[in-house]
Amino acid sequence: MKVLMFGWEFPPHISGGLGTACYGLTQGLSKVKDLEIVFVVPKAHGDEDQSKMQLVGANGVNIKQVQSHIEKFKSQHTYLEVDSHLVPYNDPDEYYTFSSQDLYGKNKFFKVDKEGKLEFSGKYGANLIEEIYKYAYVASAISSDYEHDVIHAHDWLCYPAGIAAKEVSGKPLVIHVHATDFDRSGGNVNPKVFEIEKMGMDAADRIITVSNLTRNIVIEKYGQDPSKVITVYNAVEPVSVEEKLAIKKGVKDKIVTFLGRITMQKGPEYFVEAAYQVLKRTPNVRFVMAGSGDMLEKMVERAAQLGIADKFHFTGFLKGDDVFKMFLLSDVYVMPSVSEPFGISPLEAMQSNVPVIISKQSGVSEILTHAVKVDYWDIDAMADAIYGIISYNSLSEVFKKEGKEEVDNLKWANAAIHVHEVYTAAINSLV
Repeated sequence: MKVLMFGWEFPPHISGGLGTACYGLTQGLSKVKDLEIVFVVPKAHGDEDQSKMQLVGANGVNIKQVQSHIEKFKSQHTYLEVDSHLVPYNDPDEYYTFSSQDLYGKNKFFKVDKEGKLEFSGKYGANLIEEIYKYAYVASAISSDYEHDVIHAHDWLCYPAGIAAKEVSGKPLVIHVHATDFDRSGGNVNPKVFEIEKMGMDAADRIITVSNLTRNIVIEKYGQDPSKVITVYNAVEPVSVEEKLAIKKGVKDKIVTFLGRITMQKGPEYFVEAAYQVLKRTPNVRFVMAGSGDMLEKMVERAAQLGIADKFHFTGFLKGDDVFKMFLLSDVYVMPSVSEPFGISPLEAMQSNVPVIISKQSGVSEILTHAVKVDYWDIDAMADAIYGIISYNSLSEVFKKEGKEEVDNLKWANAAIHVHEVYTAAINSLV
């Protein structure tokens, strides 16, 4: 079986959980017998791990036309003209707003170099919508150039590319819903983003969701047939903690960590308020908020207002080994998300022998047993859980031991088996 897979990012060039999940899944699928993957991203950098699949950058694809008029393509895909206040699968460094405008005028051309290649940044910048549009356009060429049995598109940024590829090859389309705009916007859904998401779901032969929480949203909010929506939980790649145990804290205080985008979806304000409650009971603890986002400045101000700034640390965005180091320095990890389709970070923390507290409003809470689960808004319960774990070593040790054993059994290879079954079902649906 040959899979043509469209993603937006791939390690080491990632800005959130999407790239991490794509990497893990491709690693797991590489263990499936007789399965080959061509993984496409807008921009390939050349240093990606291609040991398990072939990576293709849309920026390196010759579209065979030095300057291509896209009016016909545009007329078939007008849903790609996105306006209003748009937050994509957030780049952690910035919060982007797009003003209402017609991005593609009557005589708009894609500019290409002398080799007939389009330029892509591969990021979430101000030209995001143009890049989505170009990505879908190049996907048509890629679909013709690479033999495949099934198409797999990750998240809404790639749905148009998946649709375009399907229109050319006629092969079944599987879309992977890592999040919906209902999660990102807190219910204040951007109608244009919703339209792209729904169009991707309507065009898909099968839909993979990362949790039953997300599955229910897809069925209820987007009107999808339950029979074609399948939950496949995320997992984690095995790591060797022992290799990095030389890291030392440098302080005697316990460390409680929040790690993620500092946006409304992630509930950072509840973490700050819970920290205030804990510090009223014990001074021997420090709180770390690792990440960046549109609410960062507000969180810094709130910590100062509460008089806990001396016990509260903001690290900025962390990635790669820095994330792992942060977990190794932590005594508790908290994920107070308001709406979390899944949430890989608690699994990564548990791998590092860190007890975790997660919101009941997260997909990962559906599969974890050895984690404290609280409602994101219940600051008192969150504070009690934090205080209990940092105060009672026996409780902490139980969560460390049992949690590590539990998460070690959540392997991408197992998730890949389920994804392969979805591929087979999608292919058979067209027979």
